[in-house]
Amino acid sequence: MKNRTVARLLYAEQVDMGGMPIRQPLPTHKVEQIDPFLLLHHANIKAPAHMKPDHAGVGPHPHRGFSPVTFIFQGGVHHRDSRGHNSTVYAGGAQWMNAGMGIIHSERPPDDIHEIGGRQEIIQLWINTPAQHKMDIPSYFPVKTEDVPSTISEDGKVNVNVFSGELLGIKGPVPSQAVVNAATLTFQQGGKISIPLPVNHNAFIYLLDGQLKVDGFGLVDELHLVHFKNDGDGIILEATQNTRVLLLSGLPLNEEVVSHGPFVMNTQTQILEAMRDYQMGKMGVLIEE
Repeated sequence: MKNRTVARLLYAEQVDMGGMPIRQPLPTHKVEQIDPFLLLHHANIKAPAHMKPDHAGVGPHPHRGFSPVTFIFQGGVHHRDSRGHNSTVYAGGAQWMNAGMGIIHSERPPDDIHEIGGRQEIIQLWINTPAQHKMDIPSYFPVKTEDVPSTISEDGKVNVNVFSGELLGIKGPVPSQAVVNAATLTFQQGGKISIPLPVNHNAFIYLLDGQLKVDGFGLVDELHLVHFKNDGDGIILEATQNTRVLLLSGLPLNEEVVSHGPFVMNTQTQILEAMRDYQMGKMGVLIEE
């Protein structure tokens, strides 16, 4: 296996998202996207004690043209949408939605958030959808912890959970319009793993905490995204501390990206159509009860 080298190291700056402090390593002023991945938000927040969980979090809002995916590391997320889906997923799982032609959803803390520690730690990832599928019927896949296939490194110190695509011979349960491999890795200190990746995929890892040694590069601290060059067929990672990692690889779409708020399309005209369709109610209605 030929190791990939590192293209960029991106720090997850803290930004304000509607009053919610989050970390954002992608996009930055240096990197607009790592095709087909458009955005990564890492939130680690305390659920407010002064309001009901169904009034906290993120209220109803629309999406079109991409997949907003939420990986849950602490707490849980209650998803509801204008297609009638209503599901709560807890730590270790994910909420995977393809917005397609348009959908309205909300993401709230679960009713029992204070009973399970009161904290939500999540990553939301935006995955672009190929132009030919941007107007597909929306779909939604709640992935609970027990539904995520996993494998363990040879040294027994790295656990790999595969949500979509295939890594280390393990296939994830979620179908994705873009060709991606998505996994979370939990390292015990000293754990080491070699991960083959498709040569034609763009790839990166994001460290939620801890510290890793990336073979051929050196040490990487928490809250950093490591974007790899497309010059090899794998990566080798070794943890110097207990570390949690999100690993993504994807076949680039190489298509024009035009975005405005919650809509990601290929032309400005399509963005205007999305805004019109949302205002006309064509993306449905979500009334939270």
